[in-house]
Amino acid sequence: MNPSLNADPAELAKFSDLAHRWWDLDSEFRPLHQINPLRLNWIDGIAPLQSQQVLDVGCGGGILADSMARRGADVLGIDLSSKALKIGQLHAMEAQTPHLRYREVSAEDIAEEQPSSFDVVTCMEMLEHVPDAASVVKACATLVKPGGWVFFSTIHRSTKAFLMAVVGAEYLLNMLPRGTHEYGKMIRPSELARHCRTAGLTLQHTRGLEFNPLTQRYLLSGDTSVNYMFATQKL
Repeated sequence: MNPSLNADPAELAKFSDLAHRWWDLDSEFRPLHQINPLRLNWIDGIAPLQSQQVLDVGCGGGILADSMARRGADVLGIDLSSKALKIGQLHAMEAQTPHLRYREVSAEDIAEEQPSSFDVVTCMEMLEHVPDAASVVKACATLVKPGGWVFFSTIHRSTKAFLMAVVGAEYLLNMLPRGTHEYGKMIRPSELARHCRTAGLTLQHTRGLEFNPLTQRYLLSGDTSVNYMFATQKL
């Protein structure tokens, strides 16, 4: 691996080993399938996806990318896990998803190739898995067109988030594989907001994502103390 690449080999290996389970609704990726309609509708409500050029950074097996293409967007999903990308490509072929492509490339490298090329850029559940989150935010800002939207989602670095997203989700409820998240890599909203300002992105909307263990359902809320999403714009 290129030593300058903004990726953690252990993180790539972790998700590559699970790649074949991306589209299994009862697998370790079940939470992503459950939250996907919420995040998709939130994104589409702010930046209507129909006929837009969309880039999904850290797309994995394509859960969000595939759904955005089905909303009428022309979507490119990028990731550094070749196994996950192959699963995404296979699913798109089987499901006959239109206007969806995948490519193994980093956000930083494609930003050099295609600056200001996309109407919408999404980077969901990815920043907490890379060594340098600010670098990814900067690349996303470079990739989006002036006036375009960049969406992020990640996990707050707080005691509450550690108890709920790590201890609860990984060790008590077994919703995620143990070791999925590292506390030190989680990002406070204030930190992500600073990265966005530095990159030239204006924060327009925030939303929290909560899990109700009694109903086993997720919902959007104003509580950003655990999982949260940013909608930013390049003005």
